[in-house]
Amino acid sequence: MTRLPRPSRLLDTLTALRLAGRKALAVLLDPDDLTEAGLLHLLDLTKRHPVDFFFVGGSLVLGQQQAALITLLKAHSAVPVLLFPSHALHLDGPADGLLLLSLISGRNPDFLIGQHVVAAPRLHASGLELLPTGYMLVDSGRPTTASYMSGTMPLPANKPGIAACTALAGEQLGLRLTYLDGGSGALHPVPAPLIAAVRAAVETPLIVGGGLNTGEKIYTALCAGADVVVVGNKIEETPEFLAEAVAAVRGVLV
Repeated sequence: MTRLPRPSRLLDTLTALRLAGRKALAVLLDPDDLTEAGLLHLLDLTKRHPVDFFFVGGSLVLGQQQAALITLLKAHSAVPVLLFPSHALHLDGPADGLLLLSLISGRNPDFLIGQHVVAAPRLHASGLELLPTGYMLVDSGRPTTASYMSGTMPLPANKPGIAACTALAGEQLGLRLTYLDGGSGALHPVPAPLIAAVRAAVETPLIVGGGLNTGEKIYTALCAGADVVVVGNKIEETPEFLAEAVAAVRGVLV
C-alpha cells in the first residue's frame, strides 16, 4: 500500500510567508519556567500584540507541565503551537505540529538521527504535522544549555561560509526549514552577516532565535534575511517586551 504524505499546512504557511516577504514572530515557551498565571498574562498581551506562532519546549523539560501548558494555550488562543523538542521524551501535548530537529551544526549522531529513531513510532501515531528542520547552533559568546546538553560545539559566529554550507547540505538532504539559534540565554544574537549568508544559500524558510532581547536586534535579524524570529527568555522575564517585539517585526518593510 502506498503511504500518502500527511498534509503540510504549517509548512505551507511558512513557505507562503517567505514567498510573500511577510515576517513572523514566534514566542518560545519553556514549560519549566512558565506558570499558569504567567501564561494567561502573556495570552492577554497577545490580544493587543498578536504573534504568529508559539514554540513549546526546552533543553531539559524537567517537569510534567508541557501537556497542561499546551492544553491551556489551545483553550485560549488560535495561534498555532509547535513542539520544540530536544529529546524523544519531549513529545507530550495536543500541539499542531513539531519541529523535527536535526542538529546539523554538530556531529553527535544522537541528535542527527538517534533520538529520531526512538521517537519515530510515537510521532507516526501522534497525528502531529512534522516539520523537518535543519537546526544549527551558533556561538553566542558563552556556553548555552543547548550546546551542553547536545555535547556539540556551536558554529563559529565569524564564519558565515561554514554556516551557509551547513545549511545548504541540510536543504540538499531534504530538510524543509532552517533554524539558526544562539541558544537559550545567548549573550549575543546570531550575527547579521551569518544570517545573510545562510539566506543566500538556501530557499527554505529561515528561523532565527537566541539573544533577540531588543527590538533593534529583532529588526536587524529580519532585515538580514530571517523569515521568523524567535523570542523566549526576554518575554518570560518581561512579558511587556512583546509589544516592542511585535512592533519590530511589523516594522520591517519588504
